[in-house]
Amino acid sequence: MNYQHIIDKYYNEDADLRRILVVHSQSVARRALRIADKHPELHLDRPFIEEAAMLHDIGIIRCDAPGILCHGTEPYIRHGLLGAEMLRAEGYERHARVCERHTGAGLPLDEIIAQGLPLPHRDLQPETLEEQVICYADKFYSKTRLDREKTIAEAARSLAKFGDAGVQRFMRWTEMFE
Repeated sequence: MNYQHIIDKYYNEDADLRRILVVHSQSVARRALRIADKHPELHLDRPFIEEAAMLHDIGIIRCDAPGILCHGTEPYIRHGLLGAEMLRAEGYERHARVCERHTGAGLPLDEIIAQGLPLPHRDLQPETLEEQVICYADKFYSKTRLDREKTIAEAARSLAKFGDAGVQRFMRWTEMFE
């Protein structure tokens, strides 16, 4: 798969937004690949991890998030679903699943309903180990502070808005992947 082709297709007119997407995604990919290298016993699909990490936020272009130069119409919480739609249209179902399941530490159906999130009423938690590794790696990097890596404690605190279950899931991943 040539993930660069997909990035080029959707981000060919806005160099600043493209830079935010690519720099953030490269950081996530590097961390996820370090985890794969550190844990050969997990038998992770390294090429897939790189591709999916580079595409996990492709849907931000369709969101309204001026702080990261996104001037679309959709709420930011939907960027994973939007990215999944984009990747499914390209024929990349497995990559699409990473997109739709990486928000927070994954979003269980009960949290989506309880918080009244504008998301479909279905479980959106990462299932495969590759999905979990990318979701975990993503929590360490913000698109507003591209030059900074969060600590484990800072990443866990940033998940609190999605509920305690997400923080607990993140901490379990810390035990698995660090």
